Amino acid sequence: MQFDIITIFPEIIDSFFDQSLLEKAQARGVLKLKAHNLRDFTKDKHKTVDDKPFGGGRGMVMRADVIDKAVAKIKKGSAKSKTKVILFTPRGKKFNQKMATEFSKLDQIIMICGRYEGVDERVAKYVVDEEISIGDYVLMGGEIPALAVVESTARLIDGVIGKTEEVKNRITKSKGFVEYPQYTRPEEIEMGGKNRKAPKVLLSGNHKDIDTWRDRHSKIIE
Repeated sequence: MQFDIITIFPEIIDSFFDQSLLEKAQARGVLKLKAHNLRDFTKDKHKTVDDKPFGGGRGMVMRADVIDKAVAKIKKGSAKSKTKVILFTPRGKKFNQKMATEFSKLDQIIMICGRYEGVDERVAKYVVDEEISIGDYVLMGGEIPALAVVESTARLIDGVIGKTEEVKNRITKSKGFVEYPQYTRPEEIEMGGKNRKAPKVLLSGNHKDIDTWRDRHSKIIE
């Protein structure tokens, strides 16, 4: 699967992609991750990607023509059939686990990271397939949301993390994800002046009882 992120701060994205499981998945050819510098798609010598908003207002607005050109060029250079173009905005649809599961079945996701006061509305109307928000708050840019989408989607793709079947078994019929408490060594720890123990059932070796405990303490992330 291919993730393309359009940003004016590609260094933020590149440093994240060069770490941990994402780096290993790229080396194995399971994922293709690329940050595109929006300024590379400009024509003027100053590489201008923003301008003052019509009607006045605070801050600068990212230009639709530059973003449209970037998306078109990325699409043209790809032979992917199932592609989705996403714009991150506080007004967008709330991203959740079901969407991550749906995205994991795509061939390519192109993500647009806004900055400044926002993005020319014509991008939302004529360029993207979906507007997405990762929460009820406003960030300074779309880079963090883009990385969140990459992580939550990539982990569901075969070959990205170990024990793929175990991950698949925790996906519900409604495309949610089953999450439950986890414990590890040491079995007993002194914390806050008290001894804190891991649940005995998890050390019993009885898989039926362990599954029952996990079912009782699990939460479905939708």
